[in-house]
Amino acid sequence: MKIEIRGERSLAKQQFILKAENILRYLVTDDEELNRLIIFKPSHIELITDDLSLYEALGSLQECDTFPKNRLTKLLEVVHVSSFRERTKKEKPILIEERVEALRKIALQGKLSNQPQ
Repeated sequence: MKIEIRGERSLAKQQFILKAENILRYLVTDDEELNRLIIFKPSHIELITDDLSLYEALGSLQECDTFPKNRLTKLLEVVHVSSFRERTKKEKPILIEERVEALRKIALQGKLSNQPQ
């Protein structure tokens, strides 16, 4: 859990980590719970991801996927995107077909994988 201190009061913010499969699911499905979380982001929740997850989600899109472009805009508006490279001191791995298939399987089955902290 992340604690923010403002003045004499402290406010606790719950962090919700969006993995690549969550981002892909948000972009290509109409998952009501996930849409509500991102579109109407509660002030007590901090949505975070890293550029690797964003890269994997966008790289897993296929021609048959149609999504409103404003969904991506909203995602980038409300989600804090950190650098995978700065955090791990490693380069992003190349996205391979097996990873794409695994992400799409999870995203399209409807499993919401998150890590509240």
